[in-house]
Amino acid sequence: MNADINHVYKRTSHPLRMSGDAIHALALWLKTNGSHQISKPDAQRVMRERYPAGLFCEDEVRALCELIKN
Repeated sequence: MNADINHVYKRTSHPLRMSGDAIHALALWLKTNGSHQISKPDAQRVMRERYPAGLFCEDEVRALCELIKN
């Protein structure tokens, strides 16, 4: 029985295994996009994207952003 189990494990590939082409494509993408600095997120934009429109008025958004910054 152990021989059967070992045989199955040897034939299956690891779930995270990548082909050479996929690794090459990832390397090219990282070369192009990986070195960009991530800018500090704009708190007002984050608030608008995260919460439904109309939940906060513009003054409330500004006040909340000030709280976040401090």
